[in-house]
Amino acid sequence: MALIVYGANLSPFVRKVRVVLAEKGLQYSLEPINPFGPPPEFVEISPLKRIPAFRDTDLPEPNHLADSSVICDYIEHKYPNPPLYPQEPYARARALWFEEYADSQIAASIVRPLFFERVVKKLLRQETDESICEAALRDQVPAVADYLEKEIGGSEFLVGNMFSIADASVGTMFVNMHHTGEGIDAGRWPKLAAYVARLHARPSFKAAIDEESPFVQRLRAAA
Repeated sequence: MALIVYGANLSPFVRKVRVVLAEKGLQYSLEPINPFGPPPEFVEISPLKRIPAFRDTDLPEPNHLADSSVICDYIEHKYPNPPLYPQEPYARARALWFEEYADSQIAASIVRPLFFERVVKKLLRQETDESICEAALRDQVPAVADYLEKEIGGSEFLVGNMFSIADASVGTMFVNMHHTGEGIDAGRWPKLAAYVARLHARPSFKAAIDEESPFVQRLRAAA
């Protein structure tokens, strides 16, 4: 078995796939790809030029996939244990909804304004616009946090009593928030703050955070 993930480890979408692989105990290799200048051979397997892409070399060509949601769904079907998608139809649909909410709304509210300004722009040697960060923290982040605080309720996980693709998808976005030096206000959103802390303490997330944090800290300190 040879599974290959193509992408950059700081991407929340690449991390989502890596968390799923780790939760299932699967070995894989990570092939670094610069999303701002992907090589032609990467574009062949990811026509939209987005990370991650994925290859399962157990299969004959074509054996590649693109898009984190597609990749995670494939991994679940090929390696069903432990399951990361609920079996009950409504619960499964709820998990897929939270994946979509994370990939679209949380990414737009946290990753694009905060992470792009404070981390990606430093990689690109561009000046950070803190007014964009301030607006996101004032308007966008609270809207997301209010919604998730309500949805978490008294549960350990977002859907049912199992860690699922919903948690992998939401949790990865808050890793990027962590890398910007921001966090969830536990006084205002106690359930969400505790939920994110639980997720990030899981071995699958902790390994990613420990791998990424030294580089991010050096990058942010070098400005």
